[in-house]
Amino acid sequence: MTTEPVERDSPAEIAAEHDEERPARKLSRVPDRVVYFVALAVAVLVLKQVFFPFAKGNQFYLVLFLGVTLPLIFLCYRPRLRGRDDPGWTDWALAVLALAVGLYPVFVGYDDFLNRQGILSPLDIVAGALLLVLILEATRRTTGLVLPIVCLLFLAYAYYGGFLPQNWGIAHAGIDFSQIVNALFNDASGFYGTPLDVAASYIVLFTLYGAVLNASGAGQFFVDISFAAFRRSRTAPGRTTVLSGFLLGTVSGSGTATAVSLGSITWPILEKARYPKENAGGLLAASGIGAILSPPTLGAAAFIIAEYLQTSYLKVLVWATVPTLLYYLGIVFAMEADARRFKAEAVDVPHADPWNLLRRGGYHFLSLAIIVVFLALDIPPFAAVVYATGVAALFALIARRHDVRGWAKDMVDALSAGVRGALPVIAVCAAAGVITSTITKTGLGLELADALVELAGVLTDNGTVVLILTVLLSAVAVGVLGLAVPVTASFIIAWVVIGPALETLGVADAERAMFIFYYAVLSEVTPPTALAAVASAAITGGSVLGTMWQCWKYTLPAFLVPIAFVLTDNGAALLLESDVLTVLWVTAVSALAVAALAVVTGGWLFGPVSLPVRLLFVPAALCLLYLEPVPIAIGAACGAGALLTHAVIKRRTA
Repeated sequence: MTTEPVERDSPAEIAAEHDEERPARKLSRVPDRVVYFVALAVAVLVLKQVFFPFAKGNQFYLVLFLGVTLPLIFLCYRPRLRGRDDPGWTDWALAVLALAVGLYPVFVGYDDFLNRQGILSPLDIVAGALLLVLILEATRRTTGLVLPIVCLLFLAYAYYGGFLPQNWGIAHAGIDFSQIVNALFNDASGFYGTPLDVAASYIVLFTLYGAVLNASGAGQFFVDISFAAFRRSRTAPGRTTVLSGFLLGTVSGSGTATAVSLGSITWPILEKARYPKENAGGLLAASGIGAILSPPTLGAAAFIIAEYLQTSYLKVLVWATVPTLLYYLGIVFAMEADARRFKAEAVDVPHADPWNLLRRGGYHFLSLAIIVVFLALDIPPFAAVVYATGVAALFALIARRHDVRGWAKDMVDALSAGVRGALPVIAVCAAAGVITSTITKTGLGLELADALVELAGVLTDNGTVVLILTVLLSAVAVGVLGLAVPVTASFIIAWVVIGPALETLGVADAERAMFIFYYAVLSEVTPPTALAAVASAAITGGSVLGTMWQCWKYTLPAFLVPIAFVLTDNGAALLLESDVLTVLWVTAVSALAVAALAVVTGGWLFGPVSLPVRLLFVPAALCLLYLEPVPIAIGAACGAGALLTHAVIKRRTA
């Protein structure tokens, strides 16, 4: 199936302009070739580590990984949003300096360097300080000023904390500059801590997998099969958009990039169906953001969850299953209501027979299944994704057996492009080490967690109410944090600050991790930034603010369902952490709550819904999401009353 592209900037340009990550340069031939081959070498290094890890240990690998990827950022990203595309002499100088200080522990003898832990030499301190500055500058170039400023504030706290009044809970003895550098440069909790480890061991491999899958034609196949799945009807364009967004998420790890890719193909169809620009943009953004929430790839923060909790990535995928279904169920309910409310029209879209499409391209689903099956067989995720990448490449070769040379070039290009695509995440993860190291060394996380619980305790001494208030304050805090920093950094900061507060109140690891994860992701659709919505508005030409609010409407259930994880013991069933019977009734009740919320936001239930009826559905939804018998009964009664009132009003106005 082919569709005329929109008459605007290319999808890649729009995605780069509005993603949480800054747009990369368009390099000319010479610097592009340098970056191409270095990125390809990094891909080989990453694959080598999977099967033949370095004898000197994982931290040695992380030193090499950061040392060769950090210089690429200075070549690929501008110091300012606008400017020359090719790197200038300062960029080349910073790249060389980054290579030198990044690989400094190797150049001076890695074992000797480790033996100086806690007693670094003056040259060690200079190299570590330079690496800190370079990481902050790389983060600024790729994601903006906010995260580097946050890192500097944490560093200032580490250094000047000893000058705070000692009766303050957050006061500490103070850490001198050499010890700060030591903690960052020669300690497992700094630059080479869990965030960078996850980036180097998991995220980059999944980025490579997505690039190979995309190069094999999976992206277009997923869109084609989505169009073929629905018959001609006024809701078919919306359903196609939602399904395409879900499937494209397996190729793209970015919600904004998925929304833009989706919009370039489906917006012309939505426009023909007479979708308002803002509604269409909101639908595109909501469907795209779902890519970060959906198994089997999820977003980068999901790998960090597995690492922090020392659990399998498969378990994280299992935890995400029901919430993902509820997320898309909410979008579908809202979309179905909207399509009827503004009288969308059926559109004839030329497409192939779905069974023929499956016969020709169904193998694209196989590599996704392999990831899940191998994880179930207890194969580590980094190995499982490499095998899945090999399968995707092999089937692409079979499909292009008459053009082996073209296939080989595309696969090699995909490996290089995959590493380049991971550069912003690498910078963020290295910078996040500054924050986690500071919190670890000063104990700040526990102090802030206690303050959060005490703030809720000031208002009431009822344990249940304290939990509810703490959860609500935490949700707001994570959401606000996510407005300023990327999802991965937002999760890491929130985990070390807010995670302990929820743990203090008895919330289990899985529930609090997924609660923080969902709110970190949902910051991408929260006004006033809502980057995915801004990018979608650039595709549709609609009002940016209107698109933001429509996107928020489509995703509202996703903002409330995570709260159900942590408020009651039954919330664990939403993460499949309970018996089958409990999972079934909890999922059914949550689905009813999502449906009630869709009526509230969409104003449609077999016809227009009056304001009083919509107001009745609000307590129905909220009570249903408090997964205990009495609140559920109250919610069901409110919902029944709302339905009865709506039926009476509809009959009188008929």
